[in-house]
Amino acid sequence: MPPKKNPLKLNKLQLRTLVLAQVIAEDPGLVRRDEATGEVTLLSLPHAHGNHVHVGGFTVSAREASGFSNPAVWTALERKGLARADDSLTVTLTAAGLAYDTGLGHHFLEPSDH
Repeated sequence: MPPKKNPLKLNKLQLRTLVLAQVIAEDPGLVRRDEATGEVTLLSLPHAHGNHVHVGGFTVSAREASGFSNPAVWTALERKGLARADDSLTVTLTAAGLAYDTGLGHHFLEPSDH
């Protein structure tokens, strides 16, 4: 039996925010890894300029990345064991958060040329 899609029932904004955080987590210059726990701390979150945001090597619309500045999104992801907002500047993805299949990762296969 195939694994259930979105077993934690994340909403669309939570899914988008998580997948974008997973993209950032792949950039060693933007994160601190804890090898013992498998967690990754995002040292800073991107901010919109104009109508878009740069997330790693990708450019996404500011609307798609609006969850980065929404405390309720981080609260929900923390409640589900996927991430935690350490302070107003950094967020840590748990090992479960890094591994969670949002179903959106295929959108981030080719970096932007912007």
